[in-house]
Amino acid sequence: MKILFLTDNFPPETNAAASRVYERALHWVKWGHDVTILTSAPNKPQGKVYPGFKNSWRSVSVQEGIRVVRVKTFIAANEGAVLRVFDFLSYMVTSVLFGVFEKRPDVVVATSPQFFTGVSGWALSKLFRVPFVFEIADLWPAGIAAVGAIKTNWVIRALEQVELFLYRKARTVVTLTDAFRDDLVRRGIPREKIRVVINGVEMTSFYPMAPDVSLQEELGLKGKFVVGYLGTMGAAHGLESAMLAAKILKGNSNVHLLFVGAGSEQNKLEKMKHEMALDNVTFAGQKPKGEMIRYWSLCDVAMVSLRAGPVLATVIPSKIFEAMACGKAVALAGPEGEATGIVRSTGCGYVAAPENPESLASVLKTLSEDRGQFEKCSKASLNSAKNYSRVRQAEAMIEAFSREVQVG
Repeated sequence: MKILFLTDNFPPETNAAASRVYERALHWVKWGHDVTILTSAPNKPQGKVYPGFKNSWRSVSVQEGIRVVRVKTFIAANEGAVLRVFDFLSYMVTSVLFGVFEKRPDVVVATSPQFFTGVSGWALSKLFRVPFVFEIADLWPAGIAAVGAIKTNWVIRALEQVELFLYRKARTVVTLTDAFRDDLVRRGIPREKIRVVINGVEMTSFYPMAPDVSLQEELGLKGKFVVGYLGTMGAAHGLESAMLAAKILKGNSNVHLLFVGAGSEQNKLEKMKHEMALDNVTFAGQKPKGEMIRYWSLCDVAMVSLRAGPVLATVIPSKIFEAMACGKAVALAGPEGEATGIVRSTGCGYVAAPENPESLASVLKTLSEDRGQFEKCSKASLNSAKNYSRVRQAEAMIEAFSREVQVG
């Protein structure tokens, strides 16, 4: 099968979308499929083109069997809605302009979180006269409205109309959670055209590993109970509460928070650390995907955080699955919903109230002091990982594509 896949994020970017697309594509290529990724120059989240890359009008490379076509876009940091929308719109335009010169695929697939990628996918599917599959990783624009990135009602309503148009035009809509599917059904999208494929983890990249002693010493974490937040530090994550929880724990526990990653909230969080003199918090910066296992090896617990609110209750952060594959207990601070359901049903960790420093501090203190419960959660986490493997997700996606290609 010839797959043309549109995504605004792709390695060497390390966010959840980039990893999801890349790791599944590796399996598809291994199974004999012809995969072309249509993307932009890597620049997330700082809004700076990565070393070794250029923001060219069009460049083509082959990455482990995956054909990668990068097109020119307006590049902006992940800060502020207006500049980000310009970024999204520019990709929408250039991906169509250059996408038409690709060989005719059997299926065109586009993935969110930003749905202007979906507009490109739909347009190219019409030009090539092939099925269009739209994958929904986040409810956008509802997600950005929930964190206050867009406050103008008429803009949100207009974006929602575009969103619903794409759902209607897609032959199949793939959602990463049951809650996303239910939301679409409530808004009039036929249930039979929606397929739920829950996110997963590449278990060859994430696995249990003894602590990297040299890195542990470099970061001054020896003898600490390390709680790791490994991922994007964005507005939706409510990490101010984690910093306030660190303040509560400072001096009366050996809990140490380790942040690995970058994002729009990073500067604010580092400022909080400085102002509160938190010697139990370390920021390691953004690291290449291949190095993340070293940082996971230092963690006793994986911290996952989401702000309160009904939209974020529908989200399942991918770092939950990475933590499972590494055999780490999970401390989830978030609204009751899809993610808390997984943590509770698998027994992989504890749930704290969202945006509640006292609740999070209590959970972290319990995990650090109750060895029996900590080990129980860690074991349950590793045992659950096989149910969320990336290969299963890749298989389910290919089944969805094949069904549409056979229908024609």
